[in-house]
Amino acid sequence: MLGELFGNMMHSTVQGFIGVIGIFTYLAAIVVAAVYRIKEGMNEGHH
Repeated sequence: MLGELFGNMMHSTVQGFIGVIGIFTYLAAIVVAAVYRIKEGMNEGHH
């Protein structure tokens, strides 16, 4: 899925390229937030 998205990004317009970068940024933010919340939850459990 990501490979196809990345391949299409290389053949798309500037607007499409920026859109795909936005999608990747959004997904990365979700992952970072999830990892942060998991770590916070683990710290809470040890108190």
